[in-house]
Amino acid sequence: MKTELKTIDEYNVTFPEDVVERMEQIREIVRKQAPEAVESISYGMPAFKLNGKPLVYYAGYKHHIGFYATPTGHTEFTEELSKYKQGKGSVQFPLDKPLPLDLIQRIVVFRVHEQLKKSKA
Repeated sequence: MKTELKTIDEYNVTFPEDVVERMEQIREIVRKQAPEAVESISYGMPAFKLNGKPLVYYAGYKHHIGFYATPTGHTEFTEELSKYKQGKGSVQFPLDKPLPLDLIQRIVVFRVHEQLKKSKA
């Protein structure tokens, strides 16, 4: 019987400690840069919404952390993200390398400013 996860904390307990530690680093960046963002589980992964709109998502995997800052977070940082494996609207940060925390923070800040600008328009 599969249970629907409802919180990020419930999501986290399904992963090994080293993966949780990395996901928590991303979570803390989002909390600091977007304290008004609402946490949830969407598409089966941790999600943050600001003003009711998607801000960023992330997900744990066996060999990487997936990070989703669509639609524009990836295109704005194309060059810096180019060294990571990517899919449409996603980037993979390998577990055997340090997380690019500064880059993640800059992407989150960009998305926050973008969301706030749109909400004022």
